[in-house]
Amino acid sequence: MQVHLTLFGQLADITGRTEMILHDIPDTETLIKTLNEMFPSLANAKYAMALNKKVIKENTILTGDNNIALLPPFSGG
Repeated sequence: MQVHLTLFGQLADITGRTEMILHDIPDTETLIKTLNEMFPSLANAKYAMALNKKVIKENTILTGDNNIALLPPFSGG
């Protein structure tokens, strides 16, 4: 199982990447923990998570190939 991760805005700036592929991530809680270990500055960032184009707010089990986007806060006008 793999997770295709897309990062936007300040999150891409923190990681230095706009895309990543991670393997053997069973759920979104583990994903967040793994990312915070890889990029400690990410632990203080605020962002929403979308799984296969749907925003999620709770720990979610990942099955098969997943597309996850980390979305920083945004404002519009």
